[in-house]
Amino acid sequence: MQYVGIHTQMARNNWNSMMLLLMFPCIILGMLWVFCCVFGIQSTYDQYYQEQHYLNTDIVNGLWLEMAPWAIAIVGIWFAIAYLFNAQMVQYATGAHALERKENPRIYNMVENLCMSCGMPMPKVNIIEDPQLNAFASGINQKSYTVTLTRGIIDYLDDDELEGVIAHELTHIRNRDTKVLIISIVFVGILSTLLTLLTRGVLRMFLWGGLGSSRRSNNKGNGGVAIIVIVIVAIICAAIAYFLTLLTRFAISRKREFMADAGSAELTRNPRALASALRKIAAAPGLGHVDREDIAQLYIIHPKKFTESFFDKLQSLFSTHPSTEERIRILEQF
Repeated sequence: MQYVGIHTQMARNNWNSMMLLLMFPCIILGMLWVFCCVFGIQSTYDQYYQEQHYLNTDIVNGLWLEMAPWAIAIVGIWFAIAYLFNAQMVQYATGAHALERKENPRIYNMVENLCMSCGMPMPKVNIIEDPQLNAFASGINQKSYTVTLTRGIIDYLDDDELEGVIAHELTHIRNRDTKVLIISIVFVGILSTLLTLLTRGVLRMFLWGGLGSSRRSNNKGNGGVAIIVIVIVAIICAAIAYFLTLLTRFAISRKREFMADAGSAELTRNPRALASALRKIAAAPGLGHVDREDIAQLYIIHPKKFTESFFDKLQSLFSTHPSTEERIRILEQF
């Protein structure tokens, strides 16, 4: 695999970050408009006094314009909190703590030497007291950039393998992959919550409001059918919006792993060491006490337990990481 170059990859990730920031608010506003459509259902009676339902676009657009500023403000505050405190959230979720030089000079010196060799400031180094093999990079700026290693990976890998893993995570930071991924994780988390609230709200309206009124209508069939159709359309549109955001995040995640592997090979001049490390990590990846998909996206190898329930044909589409076998094959071709 040909390495693109640090500056090219940084520029691409900056562009991806900007596109994500522009795309997600548009999707949120689109979801809000669909939700407003539910309130825009109007009833009228024809010449035979049969109740008919139609969508009043004036009411929908007026309600959307009234709610949009509030939605943007709430989502903006929500995003700002998650964006600014993402490092603390990841640390709390994984149980990581800072690793000092005196505690483990072997690891600290590895990180420091690799940073000096590529001319980058040294990030924080965290450790998780977990026997499983795992490593990941996180953070959005120099103050929050962090390389996290588990006790298992530190004890099980030899120096060359561990150096390859650390170089892989440092490349994520150099390429600003962590920034792109954090932005996508935050927005997808927001959309997931909004989708849940939207679904529950519409269903509650249908069960306690629309269903009762439809039963009292002169035309017992048309009212219920119309409301059911609106409910289904609203849920499908919201689900499509969420699905599109997932595809964007997954595509970014898969590509970044290949680039980080190439960056590790470039830094260490020893691609086979990282290939050997990936073989060992694949036997026990993840964290035993963390079952969160958003955290799992940061791992150097995605745990299989998060993807076992998907159909085989869809695994490549919904996987946040490329195949470990494919990564090893490419590294061994360097």
